Amino acid sequence: MKNIMVVNCANWDDAFNAGNIELLASAYAPNAILLPAGGEPVEGPNAIGEFFADLRAKGLSGHKITIKSILDQDDTQVLTGSWALNGVAPDGSKAQYGGNWVNVAIRKGGAWRILLHTWN
Repeated sequence: MKNIMVVNCANWDDAFNAGNIELLASAYAPNAILLPAGGEPVEGPNAIGEFFADLRAKGLSGHKITIKSILDQDDTQVLTGSWALNGVAPDGSKAQYGGNWVNVAIRKGGAWRILLHTWN
């Protein structure tokens, strides 16, 4: 499965894990919406970058995306898969988190950007 957006998912992990929030935010379309599990929507690349910077500041690291499916419709893709992340439990011990995620990506000018990002 050779696909530009698949490569971008690996780059997303790399940017998050390195704390490169500017690069991470650049993965999102100007009108992107992030719908965090149980949280309020976050709109736009800068606000989305700040959201992930806050997660990093709380000790979350080691993000890993696994892609399970891609629905390809010309300049739009719906990607689904699972995610895993290392963090700290409320008692201070190490914890691992994970779940499912969905991204809707659009291609403009040959570049893929995330338009919608959500997970559980």
